[in-house]
Amino acid sequence: MDTIPLDPAKAKTYEALHAFLQGCLFKAVERGKPQLVSIAAESSLLDPLAVLESIYEDRQQHFYIERRRDDLAIAGAEDALSFSPSGANRFAEVKQWIAEVLENAIAVGDSSLPFFGPHFFSGFTFFEESKADAPFPSSSVFVPRWQVVSSKGRCIAIANAVIAAGDDIEAIAKRIWNANTKFRTFDYTDSDERSLRDRLRVLETKECGGDAAFKESVERVLKRIDEGEFQKIVLARALDLKADQAFHPLEILNTLRERYEDCYAFSIANGKGQSFIGASPERLVSVAQGRVNVDVLAGTAPRGKTASEDARLGAGLLESEKDRREHQIVHESVCRRLQDLGLSVSESCNPSLKKLQNVQHLFVDVEARLEEGIHLLDLVASLHPTPAVGGTPREDAVPKICEHERFDRGLYAGPIGWINAKGEGEFLVGIRSALVDGENARLFAGVGIVEGSVPEREHLETNLKFQALKENLL
Repeated sequence: MDTIPLDPAKAKTYEALHAFLQGCLFKAVERGKPQLVSIAAESSLLDPLAVLESIYEDRQQHFYIERRRDDLAIAGAEDALSFSPSGANRFAEVKQWIAEVLENAIAVGDSSLPFFGPHFFSGFTFFEESKADAPFPSSSVFVPRWQVVSSKGRCIAIANAVIAAGDDIEAIAKRIWNANTKFRTFDYTDSDERSLRDRLRVLETKECGGDAAFKESVERVLKRIDEGEFQKIVLARALDLKADQAFHPLEILNTLRERYEDCYAFSIANGKGQSFIGASPERLVSVAQGRVNVDVLAGTAPRGKTASEDARLGAGLLESEKDRREHQIVHESVCRRLQDLGLSVSESCNPSLKKLQNVQHLFVDVEARLEEGIHLLDLVASLHPTPAVGGTPREDAVPKICEHERFDRGLYAGPIGWINAKGEGEFLVGIRSALVDGENARLFAGVGIVEGSVPEREHLETNLKFQALKENLL
């Protein structure tokens, strides 16, 4: 990737922008390949979600992720470039595609800015193949036309454009200039008709496969566990809601980020009117400044209504032999897969409690130093799916999930995240989530089944997760 420092004196006029883009066109002709141009500039402090909301369209591709605790929010919309491979090699193919894009990329601006340069927003379905008519392909990665990032009191606006021989530079320059002007003079005072509409009402609720299907599935897999076929398997439920008006993904997202500051509030839209949204408590993996971090999250208990009850339930979770065993299975798998890639990790496992609004989990942050030659997507490919959302042994348990679930998981429990030009980035696990499509929404909730699991208790745990989701959708 070519990096060009931004000369402030040359960045203030439309004519300067046009001349620069004309130079990029010459480079595209010279190299015989289209060039991805990424222009970054610091702006006044903006709320990325408000910016995304201001240009929101049902048929527009977008990506959003925010974690209030980290003071980080990222929004991107419209695709300048995109790629959607499928199959067992999808992670490797995306990795190769990103490398090829960066070979013909020009990043402009202050390279010391956080989130400088092009970013690749990605969503991968749980399973490596998806049906032709599925809302999302088995993998989708795109570079947005525009991106706004708010991080630790700073705001960075990025405009991306692909320039190829024969392109209309005038049109590209006008689009970038207009976007830059919007970011510099963003007005929050525009009226929003959505704020005046009535509250959503659910007209119909239906569980995929019927009300009794989940408990029956749990009973069947417990027999298979008892027979030694696998140690653990994660089963999910899907609940379909029909409302009296269309769900609005960004309104839901705003609620999620306000209520779950310790979670990743996210939305990924396919450009066909469907959005996958949620508030995930679980990071699959992150890479930053040579460090690798993976969340190990397993074992669940409800929150208490009083401080005493909450402490008692938390202590019970920490002392639960069944939940500690479930957590240990996930921890051992994560450590083993990191070690298989040549990373050194501590295998000690002393979980703490991660307390969310209505549930609490056993939690450990596994950390390692990134070794040379290991890409973030290598880590994603190795870790996904962890036993926290799949099962163990992976090769025995995961293929059996389809035999016991009556719906397509799609992006549910899949890796969702971003990668920058340096190979740094972060992927979350797409749980505590819903697929929104007009007046329809499909909610997902899953639990880990191990020896000692009780069907009624697992059903109750998924109900708790559904309850939180429904409260945020309405």
